[in-house]
Amino acid sequence: MFKSGFIGIIGRPNVGKSTFLNAVVGDKISIVADKPQTTRDKITGIKNFPDAQLIFVDTPGMHNPKTPLNRAMVQTAQKAIGDAEVLLMLIEANADVNQHDLFLIKSLAQVKVPVFLVINKIDLIDKKLLLPLIDKFRQLYDYREIFPVSALKGDGIAELLEALKQILPEGPQLFPEDILTDATERFIAAEFIREQITLLTKQEIPYVSAVTVDLFKEDEEKNIIRISATINVEKESQKAIMIGKKGSMLKNIGTQSRLQMEKLFGTRVFLELFVRVSKDWTSSDKMLREFGLLKP
Repeated sequence: MFKSGFIGIIGRPNVGKSTFLNAVVGDKISIVADKPQTTRDKITGIKNFPDAQLIFVDTPGMHNPKTPLNRAMVQTAQKAIGDAEVLLMLIEANADVNQHDLFLIKSLAQVKVPVFLVINKIDLIDKKLLLPLIDKFRQLYDYREIFPVSALKGDGIAELLEALKQILPEGPQLFPEDILTDATERFIAAEFIREQITLLTKQEIPYVSAVTVDLFKEDEEKNIIRISATINVEKESQKAIMIGKKGSMLKNIGTQSRLQMEKLFGTRVFLELFVRVSKDWTSSDKMLREFGLLKP
């Protein structure tokens, strides 16, 4: 008997969903930064067992959206909820119930699939504080099961995976057993660049930056991947910050991105970056579609 199914990872912004996904699959496929709304699009992580294939879908943080970009992100998360056989709602062990949690719980009212509550970052708190937090969330929603975990340290992950294997329906292997994600290498390259923008720049810059990969070419003879990408921002002043003094910021973003790509792709990478002003792209449905953030 083989089991398979899609498992949606949902939660408020910056709760650790991407770190959790990377911990589950055992490699870095989803970008991580200590800033809200780092994840903009869904990304799939695949965990294979001899008798099961667990397909995790990392989603943008659920929140009450105020802009076209944020609305597109929430729509992506809501679609993932609708497509899943099981949902994992992540919360932080070191945070109380907040408005984003309540917004998400309200959106679960019509959900027909099992929902697990996953309490992340248990390594940051005294364990005696867990029970009061569990009681608060139990009063807000009827969760099928509750799992305290530490995605960073791997605590509790094995027990959660076993419970998911038990609850998933019988089904075929949906992806080859030697892949960790169905995301394209172009998509991952763009995400790794955006991760470094998020880590290295400040204030509004990460939130007004979008990356498009213009060229992705593998040269097998020379064992190198050649990538050309454009960083889109909204204003000339933001472009100047992105480039930095004598190109220092852009060079740093490129170097750190390339190192991440080489580690995942297992080959040398030649990366070329450009910066372009795409005025008010975060408010333009046309540009959001062009950048792949607003789905048909």
